[in-house]
Amino acid sequence: MSQITLKDKKVNTYGSLPEMGERAPHFELVRSDLSTATLKDFKGKRLILNIFPSIDTHVCATSVRNFNEKTSTLNNTEVLCISRDLPYAQKRFVDDAGIKNVTNLSDFRQGDFGKDYGVEMMDGPMAGLLSRAVIVLDEEGKVIHTQQVPDISQEPDYLAALKPLL
Repeated sequence: MSQITLKDKKVNTYGSLPEMGERAPHFELVRSDLSTATLKDFKGKRLILNIFPSIDTHVCATSVRNFNEKTSTLNNTEVLCISRDLPYAQKRFVDDAGIKNVTNLSDFRQGDFGKDYGVEMMDGPMAGLLSRAVIVLDEEGKVIHTQQVPDISQEPDYLAALKPLL
């Protein structure tokens, strides 16, 4: 279990982020068209998993915009924006904002991702949602960067996430 905060109030997460150097756990998430996406679908690509509570909050939306912009010139790299939002809300956001360089995925159907990746919040006002975290994977699906953002109201460290990919 990890502990984060939401504006100075303690929140516990289910487990911990995957360890550096280990293979990322398998996932099955829902795409905007309601089809299933798995980790294997992205085999051979470098991945930035931008994980957050809800696309309808300012900091979450900002992280999607920033990763969309900052990764537009990176080769063989895909940003997966993962939350428990319904795929319709995720699609509406990227369509309205004109975002083209990210793939939104939802953990609403099974909810295993939050537990398997140690990011599901167990208590606090956002219990059941995913905490704000960034996990970067190399082409082989190995973890090369992690950040559990200490306070949900803060943005992730974009530079630290991108550094292993530059």
